[in-house]
Amino acid sequence: MTYGAWIILTGSLVGVTCGVIGCFLILRKMAMIADAISHTVLLGIVAAFLISNSLEGINMFIGAVIVGLLTAFLIQLLDASGVQSDAAIGVVFTSLFAVGVILLTSFASRVHLDVNHTLMGEIAFIPWNTLEIAGVDLGPKAVWILGSVLLINLIIIACFYKEIKIASFDPDMAIALGIPVMVIHYLLMGMLSISTVASFDSVGAILVVAMLIVPGATAYLLTDRLSIMLILSAVVGILSAVGGYYTALLSNVSISGSMASVAGILFGLTFIFSPTHGLLSKLLARRKLKFNDSSN
Repeated sequence: MTYGAWIILTGSLVGVTCGVIGCFLILRKMAMIADAISHTVLLGIVAAFLISNSLEGINMFIGAVIVGLLTAFLIQLLDASGVQSDAAIGVVFTSLFAVGVILLTSFASRVHLDVNHTLMGEIAFIPWNTLEIAGVDLGPKAVWILGSVLLINLIIIACFYKEIKIASFDPDMAIALGIPVMVIHYLLMGMLSISTVASFDSVGAILVVAMLIVPGATAYLLTDRLSIMLILSAVVGILSAVGGYYTALLSNVSISGSMASVAGILFGLTFIFSPTHGLLSKLLARRKLKFNDSSN
């Protein structure tokens, strides 16, 4: 594959992986927890380095996943204690991220691990960091990692689709049916954490947050069926990656930033022109209703 094809494939995998998980966050009104986890995992990455004194990917992965789950647990704990959910997210997000920044600047400042790299990422370097087995170049590591995480997420969703669907739409009904709502919650948070961590070093937190929220929000405006919403969110993620890459190529700007911008443009167009929930369709429906009332 060509250099550009690897970048597009990586961006598409991020769009599909994060977009599918984002659908459930949108339905559960927890979209901004994606922003929180995408930043607080910095603490896990730094802590893993300080404990193991190694930059090996598996150490970073485990540390980030643990802190991602800790973030979800603390937010849930504060929310259950009476703190408003948005305030709970803000408190946990800023506190854990700040601790991560302090540890990074105090104890790991000489290591190739900095806040700007973590937040922005650099998808342009992906094709050069390859996986080799027995001297055979198998392509970028990021593609294999993201592909594996996507496969894991799809298997979990396929196995627990009904439970996740009911718990997302009607938690009270799920409890009445005997579905372990909290287990489903932390299962989703675990999927969110590994998806965030897998995407983190490749594209940075900004694109991760964009792909976790925007494709799902766009799909939400286009359909009322969860299965279709999942497919549409994946399609939007892929279109954002492809469109963003060529926009960056033509304009000589950040690839990740372009992908996030194209995702925002697709959402804006959907917000205006969606057949059922779009601004234009609502305006036409309101005028039609007003015309019918005046006629009667």
